[in-house]
Amino acid sequence: MSTLAIALRTRTFRSLRRHRNYRIFFTGQLVSLAGTWMQNVALAWLVLELSGSPLAVGALAFWRFVPFTVFGLVAGVVADRLDTRQLVMGTQAAAMTVSVLLAIVTLTGTATLPVVYVLAALGGIALAFDAPGRQSLTFQMVGPRELPNAVALNAGLFNGSRIIGPAIAGAIIAAAGTGVCFAINAVSFLAVLAALASLRQEELHPVERDRSAKVVDGLRRAFAFAVHDPQLRSVLGVVTVVSTVGFNFHVLVPLLAADTLHVGPEGFGLLSASFGLGALVGALVTATFRAASWRLLATGATGFGVLALALAPVENAVLAGALLVAIGICFTLFTANANALVQLGAPDHLRGRLIGLYLFAFVGLAPVGGLLAGWLATIGGTPLAFAVAGVTSLVTIGIASTRRARHLEAFGA
Repeated sequence: MSTLAIALRTRTFRSLRRHRNYRIFFTGQLVSLAGTWMQNVALAWLVLELSGSPLAVGALAFWRFVPFTVFGLVAGVVADRLDTRQLVMGTQAAAMTVSVLLAIVTLTGTATLPVVYVLAALGGIALAFDAPGRQSLTFQMVGPRELPNAVALNAGLFNGSRIIGPAIAGAIIAAAGTGVCFAINAVSFLAVLAALASLRQEELHPVERDRSAKVVDGLRRAFAFAVHDPQLRSVLGVVTVVSTVGFNFHVLVPLLAADTLHVGPEGFGLLSASFGLGALVGALVTATFRAASWRLLATGATGFGVLALALAPVENAVLAGALLVAIGICFTLFTANANALVQLGAPDHLRGRLIGLYLFAFVGLAPVGGLLAGWLATIGGTPLAFAVAGVTSLVTIGIASTRRARHLEAFGA
């Protein structure tokens, strides 16, 4: 192996090499997240089977992510007050329970759209409280110096699971139906729960906690901090717009497979896996950089916009898969840098709340975005939906970068 290859490998995986707790957590997540993506694919396909409606898939996104809209900011306050490991263990156990219930209603033939939507919403509530706790726990496991690397590796793990989970789910759905996917996901949660129980408390990075933080006053202080910090303000603004209008793959990829490309559940799984492959590559590339930056964030957002426009008119499954790989690379480059910039810009006592703001920007308006994507696909198919996503991303990052350049010039930075 060349010296350059060894250096890149050492730099890319440095958080795993240096921190035992993070290695254990990463391993547990490796199993659990594959099951999570199997469930995500199975949920979308189940709704299509029950309804045959693009708008119904958009409604699934609404019920999955509306808990972030309702509870996302409150969850950040909770993460600042509670022990994050105990919080994440509780949310993971709750998510496992939801998967068990989904498996039962599907395998017994009692699944209906209202039942699926209710269970999706319950899973969303667990995820809304899990996400800021998980992000805060990552900071505690690796500390500020290794945080950008760990965030990128987390993104790589999350999106690498998109390769394995959807591909397996597509084959299982075709052979045995969606219920088996839910059952496998329920079992997979045991891995991450065991990992969390094995963490050494004394090796966690100490952080200042605001255990007296109240919801309204705590959120007011977090908003004030973000508004008065130019970089946080820009990052959160761009993430809000691009994520809401552009990042609706949970709605658009099943519709692309079923209505535009006509490739069935196996094709749907492979298309989802293509996006996951790209996102994994993007995460590994991001992990090689020593620091997060606006330049990398802007590069990812711009590339995403251009590639979404290129995907809009495509009717060939192979070409669509190739473009989804490239889109996945840009997606992770954008999101990993945005996440790290927010966490590194946050003081300890506000980190949970600022992560909550980031997650609200990222998925808090996803219910609206999911319905918008479903509506656009209903009136103009996936070509219209992808075109709107691409234009929105390009316009948003262009405006934000121009304003940022003017601010830096005005203050001589």
